[in-house]
Amino acid sequence: MFPTSAHPLCVEATLDPRLTRWKWLVKWILAIPHYIVLFFLWIAFLLLSGVAFLSILITARYPRPLFDFNVGVMRWNTRVNYYASAVLGTDKYPPFTLKDVPGYPIRVNVTYPERLSRGLVLVKWLLVVPQLLVITILMSSGWSVYRHLDHYSPLSSGLIGLLSLFAVVILMFTGTYPRGLFDFLMGLLRWTLRVLVYAYLMTDKYPPFRLDMGGSEPVAAAIQPADGG
Repeated sequence: MFPTSAHPLCVEATLDPRLTRWKWLVKWILAIPHYIVLFFLWIAFLLLSGVAFLSILITARYPRPLFDFNVGVMRWNTRVNYYASAVLGTDKYPPFTLKDVPGYPIRVNVTYPERLSRGLVLVKWLLVVPQLLVITILMSSGWSVYRHLDHYSPLSSGLIGLLSLFAVVILMFTGTYPRGLFDFLMGLLRWTLRVLVYAYLMTDKYPPFRLDMGGSEPVAAAIQPADGG
């Protein structure tokens, strides 16, 4: 069960209280098998998003099997990033699965939309440009408007990568991951994922221009995960 968020995307994360001081130095190496699989999964994600575009345009519906698969790719990718590159908030090795894993320290869900706007599907890429520009400034120092969608690099760039590095350096010397940095990083990650689900047609709800910081969503109630688990 997931808490209900004001946004269709729900991200719940728990900071591992027993993070080791040095393991972050090798996590990106340990995650290489995941990066190889994710390379192909993201190719499938993009192709299926094209199929979903046509389906929404014709039927106003995102085919449920395609939706569940694409949510699974985002879920898998987020677990790997949380472990190895962005946030670095757990030492628990991510599972090789598209499904929700209730025991894992970060969980992602997107509420399935029963119907989507045929008109919006044609212009979402344009409407999301202001969000992409803000995220570019925050996360990738303005080098590329699409850099935040680079899912294959083992090291995060921009503000998320820099702050994650600060956090683990502090962890290395003090044995404690700074809670304020964790909350801020989760806000950046949550915002980025909201933009992603809008840009890839998974919701008609425009992402808000704000950081909802911390590991928990602002609103709590119960909904089912997208995979029905």
